[in-house]
Amino acid sequence: MYVGMLTAPFLKDGLETVISFASQAGFEWLEVWATEDCQHFDINRTESWAADIREAGLSISSLAGYIDITAADQAEREHNQQWMLSLVAACQQAGTDVLCCNAGLPPPGMSREEALEQLAAPFLRQLCAQAADAGIKIALENWYATNIMHLGQWDMLFEMVPDENMGLNFDPSHLVVQDIDYLAAVEKFADRIFHTHAKDTEILAHQLAYTGNKSDGWWRFVIPGFGEIDWGIYISRLRDNGYDGVLSIEHEDRAWGREEGFIKGRQHLSQFV
Repeated sequence: MYVGMLTAPFLKDGLETVISFASQAGFEWLEVWATEDCQHFDINRTESWAADIREAGLSISSLAGYIDITAADQAEREHNQQWMLSLVAACQQAGTDVLCCNAGLPPPGMSREEALEQLAAPFLRQLCAQAADAGIKIALENWYATNIMHLGQWDMLFEMVPDENMGLNFDPSHLVVQDIDYLAAVEKFADRIFHTHAKDTEILAHQLAYTGNKSDGWWRFVIPGFGEIDWGIYISRLRDNGYDGVLSIEHEDRAWGREEGFIKGRQHLSQFV
């Protein structure tokens, strides 16, 4: 297993900055943020910047297109879906076989189940078909705000999109927030885990006891090693269930600076890989 990093905090920086930091910090794998406004991603010259990454001794674990594929506005939704389809070819050119994305956000007036059935699943079947022809796997991040908030909705998604290349970018931190057993989820969905995010969750017990779990502010996302997740056990469970890929650090911890947070996370995870 390997420790990588999601390049999202470097959204406004050029590729040289990303490569320089990752190399100096000891990372070998990059989950490249792949949105239209990202300064270090250019869909029109993918082979060129991907070659620069490889020449620096780094590898690309996935492209990350975390945009809303079920947006309420039809024009926005169609634009986002077309962007995701275009990222399939970009994955080929970049030399990665994983495209990370999400299942979309529930539009106003629709339940998550309705959004999955009517908007997300039809597009994801199209995306999976195109991706399968290119040898690409689709990995949805299980962010609780999207249309696959809980495990029942994961089951529903995979029933509606049974393609073998439809899977997960498994993020245990979101399950911790929801009090869902992330270790049991690893076992249940083992054959659907194509990529993983390494992000932790700190539970602020004093705040939780004061306001209850229906409020906000009683938890926060943190760097691996500073929250509730036992990374040794979690990584062992992943490995035991067949996953031997990248643990991609997703840095959303306001307590640490950009570079420092990634370094701290890598130091902690490196004990177990």
